[in-house]
Amino acid sequence: MPRLDPFFTEWSARRPGQHRSLKRAAALVHELGLDRHKVPVLGVVGSKGKGTTATYAAAALTASGTGTVLVTGPSFRSYRERVRRDGTSVTEQELAGLASELEEARRSLPPVSEFDGYLAPSGMFLIAGLLHARNTGAQVCVLEAGMGGHRDELRLIGPQVVAMGKVFGEHLGVLGDTVPEIAREKALVAGVHTQALVSLPQTSEVEDAVGDALAEATGDVVRAETVEPDTEGVWPPPDLRPPGLSAASGVLGVAAADRMLGLMGRQSAPEDRLIRVLGGVRLPARLSRHAVPGHTGEIIVDSAINGEGVAAALAHARGLWGGVDHVLLCLPDHKDVAGAEQALAGIPVTAVRLPEAHLRFDHALPSQWSRIDADAVTPGSIAALGDRVLALGTVYFTGRVLDAVEAVTDTLFSPS
Repeated sequence: MPRLDPFFTEWSARRPGQHRSLKRAAALVHELGLDRHKVPVLGVVGSKGKGTTATYAAAALTASGTGTVLVTGPSFRSYRERVRRDGTSVTEQELAGLASELEEARRSLPPVSEFDGYLAPSGMFLIAGLLHARNTGAQVCVLEAGMGGHRDELRLIGPQVVAMGKVFGEHLGVLGDTVPEIAREKALVAGVHTQALVSLPQTSEVEDAVGDALAEATGDVVRAETVEPDTEGVWPPPDLRPPGLSAASGVLGVAAADRMLGLMGRQSAPEDRLIRVLGGVRLPARLSRHAVPGHTGEIIVDSAINGEGVAAALAHARGLWGGVDHVLLCLPDHKDVAGAEQALAGIPVTAVRLPEAHLRFDHALPSQWSRIDADAVTPGSIAALGDRVLALGTVYFTGRVLDAVEAVTDTLFSPS
């Protein structure tokens, strides 16, 4: 495993009440010369589905012959997955090289005490993506925001195109006290470089909030453009979209990529090539299906975090298998535990606790549910639950499950 100190050093040493510093991140970008080597950026924000949107955008760009660096997060099995070129993760040697370049530049900066905060890990990976694009001669970057907002490094980098997924009450009390406030904050990743914002349909209140934020951020130049997944003829067709609730995110990604190609003066991919590339997209932990090593059973893994997502995943599994033997569920208290409980009524469930100190698992659960720690999730323990197991919950958990079943996560799609 390559040294990852520069990604996490300042975050690990942060003081209580200290926040990420865009000023320090800007200084790092300047030290690396990335402000002089401007690669067009497609930024992705939203409450859910950002990774799917970013992946489909990168796939559509790559299919057009445009060399594409994709940055997503969090990772599942390796930090190498955070940075990809044309659908494939960087190698350990490439990540180590990026880490060394970042560390050398970081050490050249004045001390953290002279800034208003620290370099955040998610921002460091975004900067690593820009660095990898320069090192490999990529023509465009697709960058997934963290929570998004005017404090996100994506705003500092300055996306030419913003893709906005559906906005709902995720991060209430953090990014805003209402859904429109959250939407406004997420839209503020736009700035003077932004030429387009492509959005899934939103409520009228969210549309108004996004419009106001765009007017403020772009000098009233950019208007939101809505892509309607249910409109006849919208690409990709249903058989090339991801399953379940992720389908709309796939449509958004392709639409945003097409908008970016137009701004770059490049042609969209020929239809046959686009069909081949999109048809080969594989999304780990988004209703992904895997064999259980050493056993005859299967497991479907999905990063559902609310009742609607849990119900959709359950319906998908039943459609494939005809039934579900058991569900592994890992939802910290700040997720929609009550909604998941309602969706899983009558299904055998084992609730899983994670060891991360910042996650709480104190929500009262049904007495008939079993409870285990995440370290107990192994191929053997999964197989003991039945031949048709559904694993649902936060990415911290689904990454562990993918690791347990040795899922392939390095390649999301092939360029041809």
